[in-house]
Amino acid sequence: MAETLLDYETEAAHYDRTRGGVPRAGAAAEAVLSLVPPGARTLLDLACGTGLVTERLTRPGLRVYGADAAHAMLRVADGRAPGRVVRADARRLPFPDASLDAVSAVWLLHLVPFTAEIVAGAARVLRPGGVLIATVDKDAAHDVGSDIDAILRPYRSAGAASDRADLVTRCAADHGLAPTPGTHFTGHGQGATPRDTVRKLRAGYFASWFPDDAAAVETLATALAALPDQDRPRADPRYRLARFVRQD
Repeated sequence: MAETLLDYETEAAHYDRTRGGVPRAGAAAEAVLSLVPPGARTLLDLACGTGLVTERLTRPGLRVYGADAAHAMLRVADGRAPGRVVRADARRLPFPDASLDAVSAVWLLHLVPFTAEIVAGAARVLRPGGVLIATVDKDAAHDVGSDIDAILRPYRSAGAASDRADLVTRCAADHGLAPTPGTHFTGHGQGATPRDTVRKLRAGYFASWFPDDAAAVETLATALAALPDQDRPRADPRYRLARFVRQD
């Protein structure tokens, strides 16, 4: 998936350490499992990355697979879910039609410009009654009302986000997936600091909502650098998981 912003071949070496590690992965896995039907026997974890979440998606009778497009990520993931991970583009899944009970897409849709294709692919491989579980509105979740957010908020725009809940819901409906109640979980270790926010701004991490404007980046960097407690994390975000059921 070359269209994604970050190079996940190089990110693999430090991905877990910089993304909240086990506490964040455990919270995500627990939330996903709470939305998987009791009778489900198979689950595919899309964009499984290093498999830190995948290996925690455990329940008696549930067989969990992982898929990712990055070789380096899969090398790590295979150590955590041996023989159950596959290299695959999320738009072209190597699974037969109606072969899976659940598909999860945690921290994926906000990264790509082809949400509709991913949702269509998930719908294809789901059996009737199967569920798609996906994080939505991820960037919006990072606005926790902090002093950092007060500076960034005038520049934020959710309109271009590819994981907007309304967009994902429309795509799901187009492919026979009906919305049902979802849940939330805490992004442990993801509370922003002023110093790291400046780094991310300059590195282009916020491309899904921030305009490509070098002058604006420097204006924000100056304001963020003036905040107190440069290395103190603000509150962790609360991520939203949406759930959609495949109709007969």
